[in-house]
Amino acid sequence: MNKYKNSTLFLVKFFVVYFLLFAIYAIYLNRYQVKDTGFQCAPITSVVADQTVSVLTTLGYQATSVQHNAEMSVKLLVNDNYVARVIEGCNSISIIILFIAFIIAFSGPKRATIIYAIVGSFIIYLINILRIAFLTMMLYNYPNQQMVLHNLVFPAIIYGTTFLLWVIWVQKFSHLKK
Repeated sequence: MNKYKNSTLFLVKFFVVYFLLFAIYAIYLNRYQVKDTGFQCAPITSVVADQTVSVLTTLGYQATSVQHNAEMSVKLLVNDNYVARVIEGCNSISIIILFIAFIIAFSGPKRATIIYAIVGSFIIYLINILRIAFLTMMLYNYPNQQMVLHNLVFPAIIYGTTFLLWVIWVQKFSHLKK
């Protein structure tokens, strides 16, 4: 049993933290997403869409966001053309929960764990905004490349960033870095 102690402890910590944070997020979604009287995304999804519009506008695009009236998403429009949408899965919260669960499971000093979880979450959130803005620009300019861009390139950006942050954590801060 001692042989598997670290692995078992990692899995227990990971799943407890993951399910606890996911439960809190699910409560948040149930409270703020509206489906009964029309669609209204949770505020975090709308904020992500609005911040994406700010990036696009800064880059010279005439962009706006608007709540989709037929589904749970926020439409991103460029020059009044519906180019992309932001759904709950695009707001980066699920991947931030996964990131934090991993950081806590591969524990390090408490202060370092808290700071790294906050800074890493911010980095993931920021990369996600830039990723959605870049995806929107690419879809606007190259609409025929939607499958490759959305299904391959852009998940690689967010998951690659998260994986890189995990590697840095394990190598530099985790108690298991030895």
